[in-house]
Amino acid sequence: MAMLGLTGRSLKSRHSFCAISSFTFIGSHRRAFTMAEHVTEQIGFNKPKIELHVHLDGALRVETILDVAKRRGITLPARTVEGMKQICVIHQPATLTEFLGKFAAYMHVIAGDREAIKRIAREFVEDKAKEGVIYVEVRYSPHLLANTDVEPIPWNQKEGDLSPDEVVHLVNQGLAEGEAAYKIKARSILCCMRHMPSWSMDVVELCKKYKKSGVVAIDLAGDESLNCEAFPGHRMAYEEAARCGIHRTVHAGEVGPASVVKEAVEVLKAERIGHGYNTLKDQVLYKQLLEQNMHFEVCPISSKLTGACHPDFTEHPVITFRKDKANYSLNTDDPLIFNSTLHLDYITAKDYMGFTEEEFKRLNINSANSSFLPEREKKDLVNKLYEAYGMVENTVFLNEALIKSA
Repeated sequence: MAMLGLTGRSLKSRHSFCAISSFTFIGSHRRAFTMAEHVTEQIGFNKPKIELHVHLDGALRVETILDVAKRRGITLPARTVEGMKQICVIHQPATLTEFLGKFAAYMHVIAGDREAIKRIAREFVEDKAKEGVIYVEVRYSPHLLANTDVEPIPWNQKEGDLSPDEVVHLVNQGLAEGEAAYKIKARSILCCMRHMPSWSMDVVELCKKYKKSGVVAIDLAGDESLNCEAFPGHRMAYEEAARCGIHRTVHAGEVGPASVVKEAVEVLKAERIGHGYNTLKDQVLYKQLLEQNMHFEVCPISSKLTGACHPDFTEHPVITFRKDKANYSLNTDDPLIFNSTLHLDYITAKDYMGFTEEEFKRLNINSANSSFLPEREKKDLVNKLYEAYGMVENTVFLNEALIKSA
């Protein structure tokens, strides 16, 4: 969910699956392994993939944090990559304060710095290309990377001259450079913050301004207890987004109840749901969303480490989504904080949730169809997957995928 979606969120204690001291359970036996070992040795799906839910500020390289801090003369709590990983990565069950502290340890290094913001966007695209991603939608709050035209100024920065508007421009530049260099497609989603409704109209205006420059949607992240009845600024922003043809996704039903999902769909007119696991606790709503072919942006590793889902992956809600042929994607959310890659989410789904290669193909085709690309680009993306998967459009499998996305 990234720091832009964490304010006020409760985190349940649980066994940490990833990071240095992770464990995998085989029967009644437990074997320790490092994430690097797990990712290097096993790739769950070695074919082109789509990723729709990942936060830019939760996907930085530790090396970049150190490099930028040195250039800016900022003192960090550690001077080495391993030292900063120990600080930035969740190694054991975390409280909310500890989780937020992970972002506070480095965001002041990147925020307000033009060169750094453009760089992290470009490097993000490179990292996704290495994971076999051919299309990614990355989200972030432009206000949380700015140091002027934002109140309050985040991360205890002094007021500077980098506005949320210019942040979006810089991220767009970095993503475009990454696209050209690494031959994948990258688009962005701008986040509103539930605890800062005063920012939301600014966000939708930025979505409108940069609609033809890489921004494809608006998102709402943060404490799910802060509903739109109490904070009407978000509803007003989403109404304007819908009026202007701006695509809409909402973090809902991650740790909040199914009612938050219902509000996202009925009040905010969400076209996709970020996480949405607790939708299953309202079967009437769940069946309604299945019929509507609502897309759920699922993040397996994240959902375990944040306490959003049961610590036993064999009981994860995405298993129900899979069995019900729901429309969903697999995503990393915050790979820096979870010390993970998309490969780990896929191998976890394969090893613990009964996923097959055919299901990976189906979910990626659905993900492409649920992307926020213009229709012509979306069709081209889907066709790339067909070709990469050795499939033809007139098969029963693909017809089913196309019908469900209609």
